[in-house]
Amino acid sequence: MTELVKCRQNCGACCIAPSISSIIPGMPNGKPAGVPCIHLDSRFQCQLFGQSSRPKVCCRLKPCIEMCGSNRKQALDYLTQLEQVTSA
Repeated sequence: MTELVKCRQNCGACCIAPSISSIIPGMPNGKPAGVPCIHLDSRFQCQLFGQSSRPKVCCRLKPCIEMCGSNRKQALDYLTQLEQVTSA
């Protein structure tokens, strides 16, 4: 089983690296990979967190050691690679 961890402050990798095909408030066509979500603030925190308007795909994504690594760069690299292998 994958060990869940708390979100790292000042990271936001999961709001940048992956594409999101579902509707996001203010982004009706979703979000392309590598583009920060418009709801990611300057501290790399989701401004929709805890709100009903937050997309289900975002709510279902849970931070874990494999995905987050030990720093923001590792998380961005992992999620970028995952996006590349799953987009084919």
